[in-house]
Amino acid sequence: MKTGPHEADRLPATLLESLSQRGGVRRFPAHAILINEGDETDSIYIVVVGRLKVYASAEDGREIVFTQLGPGEYVGELALEGDTRSASVRTLEPTCCCVVPFPELQQFLREQPDFAWHLTHKLMRMVRRLSEQVKGLALQDVYGRVVRLLMELSEQQGDQRVLRQKLTQRDIADRVGSSREMVSRIMKELTAGGYVAHDEARQLVIHKKLPAAW
Repeated sequence: MKTGPHEADRLPATLLESLSQRGGVRRFPAHAILINEGDETDSIYIVVVGRLKVYASAEDGREIVFTQLGPGEYVGELALEGDTRSASVRTLEPTCCCVVPFPELQQFLREQPDFAWHLTHKLMRMVRRLSEQVKGLALQDVYGRVVRLLMELSEQQGDQRVLRQKLTQRDIADRVGSSREMVSRIMKELTAGGYVAHDEARQLVIHKKLPAAW
């Protein structure tokens, strides 16, 4: 079975349990900022419960969202090199994290080669995703970027695809670098054409291949 879009980034249960013992548990309310771009901090955050948003923002308040993280995923590892934070991180809902200081993380890397392997592959996947995101912003129109995002975040189930991650139109707009109004128009037409719909669990379902152009 093909791995889902975020499953490979989640720590295996054994590594998650071992690494969590190196840090302390902290709880954050919804919309709390854990990391500000440019901060100098010395910890990684492992999501135990809840969701995080990783993003960059401009002075006028506009945001571009790089990814969202759920239980078992972690953020902050790029600052291991000693540089400042390259993105901001905010909770999307009440969230519980295990916060591991870098000295403990470095020791864990030496003791657990499986974690070093997991971290290396996570960084490789992140570079690929960001490369695709930059390419999409440069070469694709908004519709093309929306389709790419929906396909990237959805999983095949029988003859349809299901987007398990619940995204608002604002979330989609922030991920593709567009206005919410443009995304609303696109999703309205895809829904009217029978291409997408929400199921009883409010998950977005893609019923058939999305048109190549809008």
